[in-house]
Amino acid sequence: MLVSGKDILAVADANNFAVPAFNISDWAMYKGIVEISEEKEAPLIVAIHPDELSHIGVDLLPSIIATAHRTHIPVAIHLDHGATYEQVLTGIQAGFTSTMIDASALPFDENVAITRKVVEAAHAVGLSVEGELGTIGKMDAEAEDGSDTIIYTDPDDAVAFVEATGVDSLAIAIGTCHGLYPDWMKPALKLDLLQAIKAKVGVPLVLHGGSNNPDDEIAQAVKLGINKINISSDIKASYHRRMREVLADPTVREPNTIQPPSIAAMKVTAAEKIDLFDAAGKALLF
Repeated sequence: MLVSGKDILAVADANNFAVPAFNISDWAMYKGIVEISEEKEAPLIVAIHPDELSHIGVDLLPSIIATAHRTHIPVAIHLDHGATYEQVLTGIQAGFTSTMIDASALPFDENVAITRKVVEAAHAVGLSVEGELGTIGKMDAEAEDGSDTIIYTDPDDAVAFVEATGVDSLAIAIGTCHGLYPDWMKPALKLDLLQAIKAKVGVPLVLHGGSNNPDDEIAQAVKLGINKINISSDIKASYHRRMREVLADPTVREPNTIQPPSIAAMKVTAAEKIDLFDAAGKALLF
């Protein structure tokens, strides 16, 4: 069933789990993510970044939406990291049920102004809006945009931001980065900061840069109030790592030979995230 981001996160917030937001960049990945979410009876947010949207094209959205309508699990289709008001309008026209405006690199007042403008437009047509306060790091050139320096979210600023903008959910910065961490680097989340923000802010909280973080910290973040976690690099790494292995055979050329093993590998990683976020079985709450 196709639902809004607000509706799917309201259930997660009330029942203390996190909905996985899996970034997809082709049709095979999308089908695989829906399949594993159905198998695990897990609610699903399909996240598509503007760069990914430029690759798959908006013409694929009607098929994604049709599939979401047919499945028995709740699915929100989310424009991830919209950078401008115009990008968000494209998402509205394409049929997304949820959108994000990421103006986190701008000064606070400018972030508020553009986010509020997006909220007014999106709410007018029934879309939910995710804003971002603070900055996420970036580990490599393949990762989504991020900041060289993490600016942690201030709890009082978060309260003011939500009140001024009317966002339905808030992405916060507590120490994550987009991309995959090198082996020598040990990321650490500021879980005490998460607790402080959760105690003050009344909307569901979102964690970006959820790939490649220690499982125990992610699980604890869910217990402390994170309701949506974005996963992109981890599932893409599994998908394309297996694809490279299959393509090592120079005689292979048919998609039905190449992609099923890649999808299967991706589904294993996605299933691990669904369990880690305590989302398995939660589709039954809808």
